[in-house]
Amino acid sequence: MSKYTSWGCYPKIDQRGVCLADKRGELPATPESFLPYGNGRSYGDSCLNAEGLVVSSQALNHFISFDPQSGLLVCEAGVKLNEILKLVVPHGWFLPVTPGTKFVTVGGAIANDVHGKNHHLEGTFGCHVKSFELLRSDSQRLLCSRDQNAEYFAATIAGLGLTGMITWAEIQLKRVPNPAIKMENIKYQTLNEFFEISKDSDQDWEYTMAWVDCIASGSRLGRGHFTRGNHAGAHQASPKASSKTLQVPLTPPISLINPLTLKAFNWAYYERQRQHTKSAISHYEPFLYPLDSINDWNRIYGRKGFLQYQCSVPETHSYDAIKELLGRIASAGFGSFLAVLKVFGDKPSPGLLSFPSPGATLALDFPFVEGKTLALFKQLDDVVVEAGGRIYPAKDAHMSAELFQQFYPNWRELEVLRDPKISSSMWRRVTQE
Repeated sequence: MSKYTSWGCYPKIDQRGVCLADKRGELPATPESFLPYGNGRSYGDSCLNAEGLVVSSQALNHFISFDPQSGLLVCEAGVKLNEILKLVVPHGWFLPVTPGTKFVTVGGAIANDVHGKNHHLEGTFGCHVKSFELLRSDSQRLLCSRDQNAEYFAATIAGLGLTGMITWAEIQLKRVPNPAIKMENIKYQTLNEFFEISKDSDQDWEYTMAWVDCIASGSRLGRGHFTRGNHAGAHQASPKASSKTLQVPLTPPISLINPLTLKAFNWAYYERQRQHTKSAISHYEPFLYPLDSINDWNRIYGRKGFLQYQCSVPETHSYDAIKELLGRIASAGFGSFLAVLKVFGDKPSPGLLSFPSPGATLALDFPFVEGKTLALFKQLDDVVVEAGGRIYPAKDAHMSAELFQQFYPNWRELEVLRDPKISSSMWRRVTQE
């Protein structure tokens, strides 16, 4: 098995990888298809190319320019978000959008048009990309922006790496008074309460999301902890980042996430806070990246790996659809210790196949269990389809061609602009069945 795997370690395939030497280097001349590869933090098979080649951007890890006055950053595509933060935070700047891990490359953030806890205000990562260079397999280099090669700009943002290799990108950062986060954690009891708190928080709080107890049922269905935060004031003392990290030392033969451990964890996590609301000043790392403090946490799911199910459903059907999804998950007794629920905003992305749309999004991790995980996903798919929602390709490892093409009717436009030498396991699965 190659080291070039997905974060979910499912599906398990054989593929080999090569590194692009530098940003002026050429893509490999090979008869087989290849796929650009960032840091492998996609959960499903969008970063996999079964029996083929992946081209790593690992060597493209240099900063090109940073203007501390304007917050305009130009860097190579292999630079990771944690490296950007180390550079820009001391100058009063921050990432405008960040996913739940800082170990994502810039190229990967663009290719998956990642979103974060502030989507309702800032949209997706692609909304803040000014331009980038796209290296095609015929050695053509395209400078892409909203005004230049605009069709490739739109197709590459959320384009899953299929249009070419991003070599560098220009990103507009966000000025913040303080990198620390002034936060509130609200313990709520019902799904209806979640939507009420979310609505009340949208205007005044930049970061919003909820952890949901996916085991709870009946009158407790949808209960959880709603977390919201803003960057603290300029004169607020900022807590230091913890230097302690945990390490999952090995991959157990079976998943450590099972009905027994899940029930115990979710009960303890929900009851960890006795009061209704708790306020604190937090360093941005534990607030935005809680799982990054556990190295190789994906190993806890065992040798068979895990799948994430992330969907979004339109605002008009959000309550009913999320209630039905959580009900089916609770009935199966088969869920996630980290179930995340959030309401997306209406800021459009420039990406052709971008995932977020106005409404609610639910994301959960499931250990792969033969005959069980995919059967549950089929039940969840039915709810999403009926609600007029969609599934996130960057987290997917099961979506059928029929569903993908229904969720993303613009896929043919991407296919026209796809580099003919580039393919992926995911793209073949959703376009060739």
